Amino acid sequence: MLTELLEVMPGVTAVIGSGGKTTLLRMLAGELAARGQTVLMCTTTHILPFDGLVNLADPGELELEEALRAGGPVCAGTAESATGKLTALPIPMARLARLARYVLVEADGARGLPLKAHAAHEPVLPAQAGQTICVVGLSGLGRPAAQAAHRPEIFARLAGVETDAPVTPEAVARVLNAEGLADRCFFNQADTPERWAQANRIAELLECPAAAGSLLKGVCRLCLS
Repeated sequence: MLTELLEVMPGVTAVIGSGGKTTLLRMLAGELAARGQTVLMCTTTHILPFDGLVNLADPGELELEEALRAGGPVCAGTAESATGKLTALPIPMARLARLARYVLVEADGARGLPLKAHAAHEPVLPAQAGQTICVVGLSGLGRPAAQAAHRPEIFARLAGVETDAPVTPEAVARVLNAEGLADRCFFNQADTPERWAQANRIAELLECPAAAGSLLKGVCRLCLS
């Protein structure tokens, strides 16, 4: 199971990066809720409501507590009418962590691109986060950073390459190590033997544990490192 593979513990887990954060959040939440755990999904930036799940816009603590007690994952945030997205709740994160046994926080944005480097103000990590998982979309490999990465200039600088150079596993590892933001990485879109090999190569060079898989296919495992 993904929750065991990524060693998700009770409390606040922040999910950052690119190429599958929201899907990972949903899958983790589903696994935990299936075990009878109370699970809250929220954000420190922006997140779209989840189809087929309970989404609460601007809830009070009582409404949120009742929804969590009813079972199933709950997504909650402050409504942003211009975009239809949810933003951060005004309820303190420490309080949210007392209402739900597991709080999964999307703490980053990547504009739908598979790779990302972070500006100085990113990610927006809650102080209460006990773990940060960084998602990396392997579909960005082999493409120029200018096309595949959010904040390509920062990505290229940290990787030591030009923005028009094809992104390699070594370049991704250099960016992740230079930023040092994650306790664990998850390489998504590992849906071919070549991408599994690329994921393992990145993991060999990383300074933190890693797993890889295809969230869409539901196949995941630890990387060799």
